[in-house]
Amino acid sequence: MIHLEKRPTPSRMWTFITPVAAVLATMIAGGILFSFLGKDPFEVIRTIFWDPLFNPAFAGYSRPQLLVKAAPLILIAIGLSLGFRAGIWNIGAEGQYIIGAICGAAVGLAFYPLDAWFVFPLMVIAGAIGGMLWAMIPALLKTKFGTNEILVSLMLVYVAVNILSSVSQGALRNPDGMGFPGSRNFQQYPAGHNAELISGTGMHWGVIAAFIAVIAAYILLNRHMLGFQIRLTGESPRAARFSGVRPKLLILICMGISGVTAGLAGIFEVAGPSGQINISFNAGYGFTAIIVAFLGRLHPVGILFAGLLLALTYIGGELAQLMLTLPAAAIQVFQGMLLFFLLAMDVFTNYRLRIGKSETV
Repeated sequence: MIHLEKRPTPSRMWTFITPVAAVLATMIAGGILFSFLGKDPFEVIRTIFWDPLFNPAFAGYSRPQLLVKAAPLILIAIGLSLGFRAGIWNIGAEGQYIIGAICGAAVGLAFYPLDAWFVFPLMVIAGAIGGMLWAMIPALLKTKFGTNEILVSLMLVYVAVNILSSVSQGALRNPDGMGFPGSRNFQQYPAGHNAELISGTGMHWGVIAAFIAVIAAYILLNRHMLGFQIRLTGESPRAARFSGVRPKLLILICMGISGVTAGLAGIFEVAGPSGQINISFNAGYGFTAIIVAFLGRLHPVGILFAGLLLALTYIGGELAQLMLTLPAAAIQVFQGMLLFFLLAMDVFTNYRLRIGKSETV
């Protein structure tokens, strides 16, 4: 009889193996899915993971896009990972991403057509504050009334989506847009445009912010008292209380940081690659960042590589849709499989398989 036996301590080997194993399992299961759709699974997997980087016909465009797609994922995931490590579950980063973009865009459009150096920095500050304030709603409800931050933060995503639809067709709509929903295009407003810093590389201020966030999170978790409190709270809440950690304050800090990073991702995206506020602005980065955070083992360096990997699936998925007429839903299922297999295989970090009669206590 096969059964699971709890390990005395979590396996360090499986901690590092599970992300790789989850990726391989996703490729196998995804291949089966693609074959059911009438596609060659090897061709699809090659198109998703190989062609964007190494096929000369696509690499020139796809490589810069890797940084463009990875930056918001990494930035959001870094903020989420701090809360997740402390057992604080902010699932509503998508809403904070949207509100950050709206607030930052509103500030930029308020100055239009002023050509001044301070416009973009003010947009960035407004985006960060907008994301933080939106994250404070579930944080305050959690600390004051004991509500579930998972449900509140998730429901606020749908509120943010409706606000996005409203401002796209109302307050922020381009007055010269002939009535079509959507704001002015920031790519045509130099003072508010998050342009490439090095032409042809995809490197913009959002990419710089993502790398800074990785370094800052690493230092925070390993060299700062707050990082110690975050890790201790996640590993042993009871010991954290005895050591003087204030759980309510920690909730506010972690939710605030995750809101700031999501808001920053939103304004860097709307002022750069996306270009404008419109009803289809939200691309699901806030939800995908949850996969990135866990695939990276909630470690800043792991999140960096996981963000690049998920960005590759975005780019490769778009390429597969174009070249192989693969449905967009199939790519979304493929990405979802990654989190499913990661969580499934994570069981082996704390348990081992045993064959034989299970012992009863």
